[in-house]
Amino acid sequence: MTQAPTSNTPMTKAHSKANLAAELPKATQLKWLRDMQLIREFENRTMQAYQQAKIGGFCHIYSGQEACAVGTIASVNHDDPIVTAYRDHGHALARGMSARACMAEMFGKITGCAKGKGGSMHMFDRPNWLYGGHGIVGAQTPLGAGLAFAAKYEFEVMKKGVHPHHEPKKKVALCYLGDGAIDQGAFHEALNLASILDIPVIYIIENNGYSMGTAIHRHTANHENLISRGESYGIDSIQIDGLDIRNVYNQFKPFVDRCRENSRPGFVDLKTYRYQGHSMSDPQKYRTKEEVEEYKNKDSIARLLGNLMDEGAITEDGWKQMQNEIRDEVLDAVEFAENSPAPDPAGELFTDVYALPQKNLSPTAEYHHGAKNPLL
Repeated sequence: MTQAPTSNTPMTKAHSKANLAAELPKATQLKWLRDMQLIREFENRTMQAYQQAKIGGFCHIYSGQEACAVGTIASVNHDDPIVTAYRDHGHALARGMSARACMAEMFGKITGCAKGKGGSMHMFDRPNWLYGGHGIVGAQTPLGAGLAFAAKYEFEVMKKGVHPHHEPKKKVALCYLGDGAIDQGAFHEALNLASILDIPVIYIIENNGYSMGTAIHRHTANHENLISRGESYGIDSIQIDGLDIRNVYNQFKPFVDRCRENSRPGFVDLKTYRYQGHSMSDPQKYRTKEEVEEYKNKDSIARLLGNLMDEGAITEDGWKQMQNEIRDEVLDAVEFAENSPAPDPAGELFTDVYALPQKNLSPTAEYHHGAKNPLL
């Protein structure tokens, strides 16, 4: 019997190959199909709105990577915290954010999930335990460790009976990043700390092969063996084909369960591909159209749809009906965003900045250049 891991000891590499997805109700997998198609349709409408100048700033499209967010999020509990980078629309929708709140945020409207203050790169949804998109490369990686540390601390406190009315519950945090962020110093510091302190955070590298316009082999040493990054810190590490959602679930679900039970971090090299450029302003001259088409022939939505049709879980008419319903939902979200008001500068510019302003912290709405700070 393999000994359970202790501090600074990686977990066993005997990863499950069980077909866990096959044991799930077909309704669950139809929900996966719907969620992935919702993300795809949402991103198509997002690109249209951006081209019509209804969305400003940077905008990063998730099309092609749907199985990553949907498959991994399906493997955790709803109250497991999640944090991600700036390609975050897919994660927000997979976590349960409404299409209306997501689209309104990108339109910069007060009805958006962050009151229109965050935009495309900063989707926050506290009720669904989503703690952001983050615009600075790698900035979310220490936050992921912090979210997991807080959850572990809460579990230990409750286990001692400090809060007798709350049942102690082990959690894991998911922290997503692109392959371009794995060379950031903060990420390595976070890995080191997570391993030393047995923090149950799982770092998921959505490895689409490109960092902006630079192929991974040009910026990352030993790129064909990314899991060595996690292993070097004594962290259990696996590589997963992210183009097949059933495969994602089959491998990631037992991985999550081990990290949760043993209160240890994890590292996942999740192989995927984005169909669009790094952002909407990317001319994509660094790759061929043939390469993109090659990956589109392996499309995760088409693959799951084909499997479910072969198994009699959905018909051609049922698929058309699902597509029509999703299309109507996203069109409604666009209309909602267009008709929603913008934030009132007087009422919103200085709110949600600090939870508790303190002396010498920062100027406030009452501050004018050269005038006395009213908090001093």
